[in-house]
Amino acid sequence: MSTVVLPSLPVQRRPTINPWVIALTVTLATFMELLDTSIANVSLPYIAGGLGRSFDEVTWILTSYLVANAVVLPMSAWLSRVLGRKNYYLMCVALFTITSFFCGIAPNLGVMLCARVLQRIGGGGLAPVEQAILVDTFPPHKRAMAFALYTVAIVTAPAIGPVLGGWITDNYNWRWVFFINIPIGILSMFLTTRFVHDPIAFAAERKTVRAENGNLRVDGVGIALIGLGSAALEVLLDRGQIDDWFGSHFITWMFIIAVACLAGAVLWELNQRDPVIQFRLLKTRNFAIANIFYFVFGFGLFSSTTMIPQVLQSLYGYRAIDAGLVLGPGAFVITLLAPVGAQLVQRRIVSPRWLLLAAMLIAGLALLRYSRFTLDTDYSHYAWTRALQGLGFAFFFVPLSVIAYSQLKPNENNKASSMTNFFRNWGGSFGIAFVNTVSERRFNFHQSVVGSNLPASSGALQQRVNRAAEYFQAQGFSGANAHQAAYAYVYSQLQAHAHLLAFMDCFRAVGILWLIATPLILLTKPFAVGSRGSSAH
Repeated sequence: MSTVVLPSLPVQRRPTINPWVIALTVTLATFMELLDTSIANVSLPYIAGGLGRSFDEVTWILTSYLVANAVVLPMSAWLSRVLGRKNYYLMCVALFTITSFFCGIAPNLGVMLCARVLQRIGGGGLAPVEQAILVDTFPPHKRAMAFALYTVAIVTAPAIGPVLGGWITDNYNWRWVFFINIPIGILSMFLTTRFVHDPIAFAAERKTVRAENGNLRVDGVGIALIGLGSAALEVLLDRGQIDDWFGSHFITWMFIIAVACLAGAVLWELNQRDPVIQFRLLKTRNFAIANIFYFVFGFGLFSSTTMIPQVLQSLYGYRAIDAGLVLGPGAFVITLLAPVGAQLVQRRIVSPRWLLLAAMLIAGLALLRYSRFTLDTDYSHYAWTRALQGLGFAFFFVPLSVIAYSQLKPNENNKASSMTNFFRNWGGSFGIAFVNTVSERRFNFHQSVVGSNLPASSGALQQRVNRAAEYFQAQGFSGANAHQAAYAYVYSQLQAHAHLLAFMDCFRAVGILWLIATPLILLTKPFAVGSRGSSAH
């Protein structure tokens, strides 16, 4: 009996898509989500007025948003494996876009809080999935330029947000802060559907896991421990200063829950075959050190971006949009020079380790430079110092990302991107909590020191009051009212100096943190750019 040989059918292959089209597609939604966070911060007083609630009540809009992010961020790698990376990314963009609409039409605080939680559940998965897509889309020798694009998105969005938020709320309505996300989200979904696909290696990994386990097992205990612990820790950091930290039973319980759940999550996940968070990746030296720097980066970026507008608005009388413009030069420098840093790494002109070392020193010195400012410092000094800080940030993220993935295997990229964003996010949360707490306590300290060293009988104080009283009398005040106004004016000046000293202490502390962390770079293992470490072979 003769054997009939059937002709082989041609294998259908996906059309080749320019990797930069994919990179720009996934960066669009991430930029939108990060921009929305900082825009909403500026608009809180307007939202409070629009919803008829106090400012303290509407701060829960931020707290709920950050809590949802803290819960979903560490699970993004696991969720993308369960649902498929492209499907999960599309679901995140769709959820973020739809809930932005409901935030914009929210009639009361309850609806707003629910919409913000769902909005962050969608937005929380965008950055880590984008980073994983970039790593898998670009070969190792071209990743530096992709990381430069990612740097522009995650660093400039928080800087642009206050400017855009101030302009929208001053000229239109706070609801447009959320409505502007809708067309961007729709465009992102269209482009993602057309150009983004799960890489073959990632799809094969999902099939392998399903074949071994029968299906992707749901680690319910791990999800519960991570979710509850992350939520409690975020509430602790965001509400601690407002509720007097451990003077509040609520904050104390949040601390206990956070420590117990997160410690239990680490122990549990280390003993799982398919954990939600792959803590074992931290055994890789370069990846572990890189995550320390991701934390430091988030701490420095968000603490300084929070402090600068506060200082300029409360002490120098800047409007929100004017204070935001001070951040503009830093964003411009990052956008201009991040690709230059990528080329230096990609062409092997400068080692990533030495470029990261230089970036740390520049950014750290810029933070220390802020600590020398006075109430007479003008816009140009703040703007130039922010540009210097931007120079450090421009050359920071690209070499750090190259170092982070230098020793990892291709099938570890997805889990690694979730962890790096996890550490960066927590750095930002700790940085903002640090600023809110330390600035308040150092203000009380400096106010008490100035008060004890400047008694009412001081000749210098009396001379200052008399000069101010003469000025107020010249403006038409009566003698008694002029002296009363003079004392109020001098007291407000003393308070302004105490506030400034408190903020300068914060800048100094953050700058010192950056400089102390810098030598850790020397502990990373050398590697050839464009190839993988020995662990990957």
